Amino acid sequence: MEIIPKSGLYYPNKAARIAILALEEVMGKNGINVILNLANLPEWINTYPADNLNKEFDFADFSAISGALDIMYGPRGGRGLALRAGRATFNDVLKNFGALAGVGDIAFKVLPMQTKLKVGLGAMAKIFSQISDQHSTFEEFDDHYLYVIHKCPVCWGRHTDKPACFMATGLLHASTVWVSGGQEFRIIQTTSKSTGDETCNFAIMKEPLS
Repeated sequence: MEIIPKSGLYYPNKAARIAILALEEVMGKNGINVILNLANLPEWINTYPADNLNKEFDFADFSAISGALDIMYGPRGGRGLALRAGRATFNDVLKNFGALAGVGDIAFKVLPMQTKLKVGLGAMAKIFSQISDQHSTFEEFDDHYLYVIHKCPVCWGRHTDKPACFMATGLLHASTVWVSGGQEFRIIQTTSKSTGDETCNFAIMKEPLS
C-alpha cells in the first residue's frame, strides 16, 4: 500500500500497543508481522509501542494498520479484526480512566439508561481529547447520540469508498456496553474524513438492541 505521510498528530502509545496485541492474538505473530510490513511499518515488528500514555504513535501509522487489514483480509474480514482491536483498546486502556472509573459504582448503576449513556459518551470524548490529538465531541438528538471525531487516527491520509473507521466503532461499542451494564446499541458511522467529509461521525441509537 502507499506510504501515508506522517501527520504530526499522535495517539497514546498504550492504546496503539493494545490494538496491535489484540490483532496479534487473532492472527498470530507472523500475521501481525505481515500487516506491519504491508503498512510500511517494519520498525514496529517485535518492537511494539511502549506501555505508557505518552502521545508518540503517529496517526499515519495507526491509519496504515487499518488500511493493511482491509487489503489483506478484504473489507469484511478487516472490519471484524478492526472492531476487535477497538473493543480491546477500550477494555484494556480506557474503561478505568478518569471520568469512566466510577461506572462500576453502585451510584452510577442505578442511574437511568440514557443518563448513563450520556455521561459515558461525553466522558469518552473528553478523555480522547485529553490523552491524544484526536479531538472528539458529543451531541444528543431525539433518537440518537452523535459522536464526532474531528481528527481521526483510524482513517488519516486514506481514501475509502465508504466510512470504514472500524476500530473507532469497536471502541464506541465497548464503551456503550460498559456504561450500560451489558446492553448492545446500534452504532452507524455516517460520515468519514476518508470519503471526503469534514469529520468522522458515529450515530449511537438510544434504544438498545433487543
